[in-house]
This record gives sequence, structure tokens and C-alpha cells, in this order.
Amino acid sequence: MKQHLSLVSLVVADHDAAIAFFTGALDFELCEDTPLGGGKRWVVVHPPGGGGSGLLLARADSPTQVAHIGDQTGGRVFLFLETDDFDPDHARMIAAGVGFVEQPRHEAYGIVAIFEDLCGNRWDLIQRKSTHACETSP
Repeated sequence: MKQHLSLVSLVVADHDAAIAFFTGALDFELCEDTPLGGGKRWVVVHPPGGGGSGLLLARADSPTQVAHIGDQTGGRVFLFLETDDFDPDHARMIAAGVGFVEQPRHEAYGIVAIFEDLCGNRWDLIQRKSTHACETSP
């Protein structure tokens, strides 16, 4: 049996602001924006280049959800945006206004820098040195 993680739900304050950030600053693709009625929408974005998981941008609709916007992991890095060309992607993101909280650093596993999305969630922009042991070639 073959399975894959298709979407991760990211709680946001506003759909349109989130779409603008992800498609503009991060160069993601807007894959779906379907009204569901009652002010709800099914909004999906994916990183450029096709494969991998996407994000379901879910607008907070309760006080509990609003309280977790930007802090879905208690301040830890939440998501990992992997690239095959770190320097140009890092420079493009800075030019687009993405806020990095550190300078790029070289680790045993690759080049990495932490940035925050429009809500304050922390992400790693990372170019790994090698493929993770769990990944397989097609």
C-alpha cells in the first residue's frame, strides 16, 4: 500500500491575506479556492514544482482557533520548506519581504534558515545534503 501526506491545515486569520503571502512572498501555487457557504472556503496552496504536501489555509472560526494563529507549535519550527537551490530562494524571499529570524547556517544535514510566515509560524528553509532515509526513488 502506498500513501502520502497530502495536506496540512494551517490556521490563518484571513484567507485573502494568506493567499497573497503564500503565492506572492513564497511563490506557492494556488491550487483551489472553493466557497463552502457560510463564509467558509476550501483554500489549498502548494510549493512550486509540483510534488509534496500542500497547505489547507483554514480561517480561524472560534476563539480557541484564533488564539493559536501563529503559534500552532508553541514557538517551535512548524513546517519545513525544502529547496534544491537555497541561495536564490533565500534572496528572493528576502526581496519579497519574508522575515528571517536568523542568518543561513551550515549544519551537518544541510543549509538552513528560520523564517516566519504572515501569522508568525516558524518555518525552516532548508537545502539538505542528502536524501532522508525514509524517502525512496520512483
